[in-house]
Amino acid sequence: MQNGSDFTHFNDEGRARMVDVGEKPETRRTATAAARVLVSPQTFALIRSGGMKKGDVLTVAQVAGIMGAKQTSTLIPMCHPVAVDGIDLSLRLDEARCSVEILATVSCAGRTGVEMEALTAASTAALTVYDMCKAVQKDMIITDLRLLEKSGGVHGDFHREEET
Repeated sequence: MQNGSDFTHFNDEGRARMVDVGEKPETRRTATAAARVLVSPQTFALIRSGGMKKGDVLTVAQVAGIMGAKQTSTLIPMCHPVAVDGIDLSLRLDEARCSVEILATVSCAGRTGVEMEALTAASTAALTVYDMCKAVQKDMIITDLRLLEKSGGVHGDFHREEET
């Protein structure tokens, strides 16, 4: 656990600030995040068959997640605008869980990490799945939004051990 002095987004008066990263060297950075949307068997079948009235749920959510990653700094107040080099977003259906599984990887060469971009991509994709399916089901659950791994930067690498 960090103490209060470890939080970099507060100035000496305890007010929010955007950290100055101008003196940091550029390094290769990547981050992968995931999310899950739990749906009913009926909704799952409609997603799989392409039967949703709004269109292809997985394709639209994939594009939305990419767009979300690119907009992170306009949504999250203390995030720096990052020149993203790549965004890889995949969605797959998990029949056993009756879910849409979302995986987002973002990369850049920069002075700050892309964890928030990866998390924003995954959450935007999940919200889009919900939006595309809400006419059929209102009680979907968006769950398990999490950072799976990140590399680069002064804080080093992180890898979450996942239970399957």
